[in-house]
Amino acid sequence: MQQFSLKSSVVLMGYAGSGKSTVGRLLAQKLAIRHQDLDTFIEEKQQQSITDLFKNRGEIYFRKIENQLLVELLNAGSPLVISLGGGTPCYGNNAELIANSQHLSFYLQANVPTLVARLSNEKQQRPLLAAVEDLPTYIGQHLFEREHYYRTAKHIVSTTGKTPEEVADEIYRFLT
Repeated sequence: MQQFSLKSSVVLMGYAGSGKSTVGRLLAQKLAIRHQDLDTFIEEKQQQSITDLFKNRGEIYFRKIENQLLVELLNAGSPLVISLGGGTPCYGNNAELIANSQHLSFYLQANVPTLVARLSNEKQQRPLLAAVEDLPTYIGQHLFEREHYYRTAKHIVSTTGKTPEEVADEIYRFLT
């Protein structure tokens, strides 16, 4: 494998189920740098699950903490692969922070049928999807609303019809 020095972090954004966490872990291994999933980072810092944070403190509190910890990761001293939560770029000034940073951002784009297939078995673990009855319609509408924010990424990579390994390889080839 080619050796090179990554000067900035890689930020992965996209809708829930687009592969951010899985691709992030694989990419970090290839780059030999640390991966940080923002939701996991929030859970560690807050010492409770995202589901419990939403239930006990509400979404506004969650989004405030999410922004603070995103800033912390973006200002980390060494390059990371950062996997954002699906809503992260859509709240506050998060999309602007990422777009105006020196970091390399990638929108992992997936179509609605792919997202529905990936998310149908995970609804109870995802606070914003738990009560949704018509998942395809919900995701289609929600994705339409969020697409603008995701497109602030410097690069777009389709994940539809690709394995996480293929997506990580594609980003790795771009970086090297």
